[in-house]
Amino acid sequence: MAKYAAAVDQGTTSTRFMIFDHSGKVVGVFQKEHEQIFPKPGWVEHNPMEIWERTQEVIKGGLKKSGVSPKDIAAVGVTNQRETTVVWEKATGKPVYNAIVWQDTRTDKICDELAKDGGQDRFRSKVGLPLATYFSGPKIKWILDNVPGIREKAEKGEVLFGNIDSWVIWNLTGGTKGGVHVTDVTNASRTMLMNLETLQWDDEILKLMSVPKAMLPKIMASSEEYGKAVGDLDGIPVAGDLGDQQAALFGQACYTAGEAKNTYGTGCFMLLNTGEKPVQSKNGLLTTLGYKIGSQKAVYALEGSIAITGALVQWLRDNLKFFEESPQIEALASSVEDSGGIYFVPAFSGLFAPYWKSDARGALVGLTRYVTKAHIARAALEATAYQTREVLDAMNKDSGVALTALKVDGGMVFNELLMQFQSDVLGVPVIRPVVAETTALGAAYAAGLAVGFWKDFSELRANWGKDKEWKPKMEATLREKLYKGWKKAVERTFGWIE
Repeated sequence: MAKYAAAVDQGTTSTRFMIFDHSGKVVGVFQKEHEQIFPKPGWVEHNPMEIWERTQEVIKGGLKKSGVSPKDIAAVGVTNQRETTVVWEKATGKPVYNAIVWQDTRTDKICDELAKDGGQDRFRSKVGLPLATYFSGPKIKWILDNVPGIREKAEKGEVLFGNIDSWVIWNLTGGTKGGVHVTDVTNASRTMLMNLETLQWDDEILKLMSVPKAMLPKIMASSEEYGKAVGDLDGIPVAGDLGDQQAALFGQACYTAGEAKNTYGTGCFMLLNTGEKPVQSKNGLLTTLGYKIGSQKAVYALEGSIAITGALVQWLRDNLKFFEESPQIEALASSVEDSGGIYFVPAFSGLFAPYWKSDARGALVGLTRYVTKAHIARAALEATAYQTREVLDAMNKDSGVALTALKVDGGMVFNELLMQFQSDVLGVPVIRPVVAETTALGAAYAAGLAVGFWKDFSELRANWGKDKEWKPKMEATLREKLYKGWKKAVERTFGWIE
């Protein structure tokens, strides 16, 4: 009898392999960072070959470190940074260009061109998304338009497109020797090319973006067997695939309409389960797929995406050398009582939800000579909490349901100062689960469900446990005063790029 389920979690800055037991506890983890490539301002790339190498290294390392035998693993799931776009040659497995990362803004002209007829919401009723540089469709078009000879190959199906999930699964199941070319509904819903109702590629949008259907992966459920792994996981079913934020929703056991989670990673992503019907947002949120289990009906979600949260801490670490290790920001920020009246709006890649302004750029406002680097560090953490409040306000308006508590996960949830400030700014309790790495857990759950390692949602719910809860301590008048200042600061960033 298999004892474990595993997951490859391919994120924006690193790849990890995690092994979980039946109760959802971590029994093995191995992680490696990969290079961030910035060829020009606003451009962000990854090397897909490096990502695949790291994936193999963390699988090997995770098995060795945990002492788990592959024959004890029931299934493996994949979860991934979404919208990051890879185009590769089917025959050789070689990428035709670096992966264009979700944060990249080079497709702004393509988006502007498409928006001339019908505006930014031209495709929203079909795909749930505004025209923005964030999504994969325009990135595919950019590669086809800018890499010589690739468009012809794409039309013949000689080059393949995938978000990172498709790239990893194709390689994991054999690559050039019979690798399966698939994606799931959650990842497909981030391309701007999938119709929310039919869950299939939309021919009209493909034509308008001039993306050949022959290069696209087959859209499947988030939990079903796609193929068998080769290499160190030889013979193990690859049976789960969820974009990282949907995987976190799944790992947080948000299986009922009205349940929400917020993941604090490179960016910040709040998802609210809206049930079996897509809810169109009137307040700048994305309508997206939550998950689809086998032949069951798909479950939809509303999402608020924030581009820069943890990445701001990395920027203070790497570009400004404020501290050596990211967790050190907490002590620095705690050394002052407040942010000294400053606000830090990290619109490095424009603003995502609820504004969708690609012409915005980052700003530090309210500076006086009183301000020290400790105040800037504190303002950087507070920016994450304010941006989350903006998204939550939009969610409450769209869904008509007021959130009573927020389940949180991701790397930043161990920052006590941030979590308390988050609760203060929202005015609701913030709850951290025992397993904070719910992204990998969600992918393992999806894979395990597909092969019967877990029977149903009730088993998964039983695994969820609370680790810590923060309750609001701030006076309501101060909360609203601070938030008003934040809104004013955000407006200062609009329209910076002409």
